[in-house]
Amino acid sequence: MTLLLAPMEGLLDFVLRDVLTRVGGVDRCVSEFIRVTGTLLPDKVFYRYLPELRNKGRTLAGTPVRAQLLGSDPASLADNAARLAALGPEGIDLNFGCPAKVVNRHGGGAALLQEPERIATLVAAVRRAVPAHLPVSAKMRLGFNDASLTLECAQAMQAGGACEIVVHARTKLDGYRPPAYWEQIPAIRAAVSIPVVANGEIWTVEDAQRCRALSGCDALMLGRGIVADPGLAWAIRAADGAAPGTQPAPVQWADLLPHIADFWQLVCRDLEPRQRAGRLKQWLNLLRRRFPEAEVAFQQVRTLTDEGAVSAWVQAVRAQDAMDRFIQVG
Repeated sequence: MTLLLAPMEGLLDFVLRDVLTRVGGVDRCVSEFIRVTGTLLPDKVFYRYLPELRNKGRTLAGTPVRAQLLGSDPASLADNAARLAALGPEGIDLNFGCPAKVVNRHGGGAALLQEPERIATLVAAVRRAVPAHLPVSAKMRLGFNDASLTLECAQAMQAGGACEIVVHARTKLDGYRPPAYWEQIPAIRAAVSIPVVANGEIWTVEDAQRCRALSGCDALMLGRGIVADPGLAWAIRAADGAAPGTQPAPVQWADLLPHIADFWQLVCRDLEPRQRAGRLKQWLNLLRRRFPEAEVAFQQVRTLTDEGAVSAWVQAVRAQDAMDRFIQVG
């Protein structure tokens, strides 16, 4: 079984990748999309999205990271892919699923699902531009307004040289509204001969099991579900019958506190001051789905905007946790 960590712009970036891969259970990550227009991006842009390039394309926990590009011009996409490949990512992924209006308006992301021939051209251009040993994969939705061209788009990706397709089982029109239509993935798997990964609306172990049953996929991509429950990958593996001792005990709130502190430290080090408090609140807000303690934490920081005040809160929570553990041991 293969479990991938999804890219999510403004949420699942290199900071959260670092922390979540420390918790573990994930086989591979994909970066947020790097938008390619008509220029050759400087190396500093690639390093900004993927600081893991300075660590041989891996997070500090050792999890490989594939770089995702988004664009609609074959020549420009190929040139940027070649430059990026020289920096040492685990592979190159191409985005054909972003539903954002500003992206679609310029013919990128999910808008390309209306033109399978262009998809094949784009994938082929990137495949030719990067070394043969470097994987080139693609991520798609079921379609733009409907799923009428789903199979043609998947076949176009394969024809262009993609080695793997991740399917977010909703159309652009569906956005992120549940449900995800996992039952439509078997037709895609039958239409191509390369591996297909199922993605979308996997929040719990039960969701993962149902997704596998309906999609037929042994590879899943986890997004908001693993942000809300950082132990989700391990829980899925345990339910899948992983051998005893190969995964840790279920992740509890107390287990997360050191990771939340690390996350805050990384946010303060790597992100702009105006983003910092909001990023912590954003994560705590999602953690409320899984941990009752996160509701209390979220309410405590909800109105805080000053970095010093948030840092004091983090230190106080860690100190209280340390005291609780000491009392339990005693």
